[in-house]
Amino acid sequence: MSPSVSSPAGPGQTSDLGLVARQLRLRLVQMSHAAGTPHLGSALSCVDILVAAYWNILRIDPSNPRDPNRDRFILSKGHAASALYAVLAERGFFPRAWLDTFAQHGAPLAEQPAPHCAPGVELATGSLGHGLPVGVGMALAARIQKRDHRVFVCLSDGECNEGTVWEAALFAPAHRLSQLAVIIDYNKWQATGRSNEVMSLPSLREKWAAFGWNAIELDGHDLGALTAALQSVPNASGQPTAIIANTIKGKGVPFMEDDNNWHYRIPKADEVTKAAQALGLA
Repeated sequence: MSPSVSSPAGPGQTSDLGLVARQLRLRLVQMSHAAGTPHLGSALSCVDILVAAYWNILRIDPSNPRDPNRDRFILSKGHAASALYAVLAERGFFPRAWLDTFAQHGAPLAEQPAPHCAPGVELATGSLGHGLPVGVGMALAARIQKRDHRVFVCLSDGECNEGTVWEAALFAPAHRLSQLAVIIDYNKWQATGRSNEVMSLPSLREKWAAFGWNAIELDGHDLGALTAALQSVPNASGQPTAIIANTIKGKGVPFMEDDNNWHYRIPKADEVTKAAQALGLA
């Protein structure tokens, strides 16, 4: 491992990271309000996944974001880009002030990520279904180049409707890409309805296991459980890892939780205040 790649920021205490997660959630509500952008519920549901990865797991160096030996994290559900941006800013990849320009014309932080639009952004995402195939390619390239970095890909449950996801899911176990992990933000919603009604997703854990993955199901808001599962990559079996993270859309803000209107709605000023109070940050 290159000496310029740092160890994870933690492992942080779960209680401390819980505060970080709440602060990030408020920032996302503020960003949505200021920019007039939707997809807030989707961003809120994956915050704990990102916090566990970026504070406890990833071998990264914010001062050298293109180090070839860094771990890779792909947010394939690019409509939740605000969550990734907020985490990257908090970890020091770029100034927090950039968040104030989110989704503004000409600013680096587009509503959905462009290629290398900001330090730490690995891939242009948002057109769903492409993050895992690219992650598979990155993991295969690492093996060919004899590098030991890991690749983590965060998918949405609705994204599992895409055929390219399952083609990649077949390829990775066949080539024993054990340094690859998928985390599915299973918040049970997609744009037009309940994920399990739009497509037959259950049981996701059994599906991924049948494809040859080391499949784990857990509470996607339990930072300790997420950290433990992510620490198992790579595992001794030689299998890639699939983590089915059961989450709540709009997590942390009670009047947004499990309400798919917040896939589209933009919070008003008074709702930002109510969110801050609900998060204990008023």
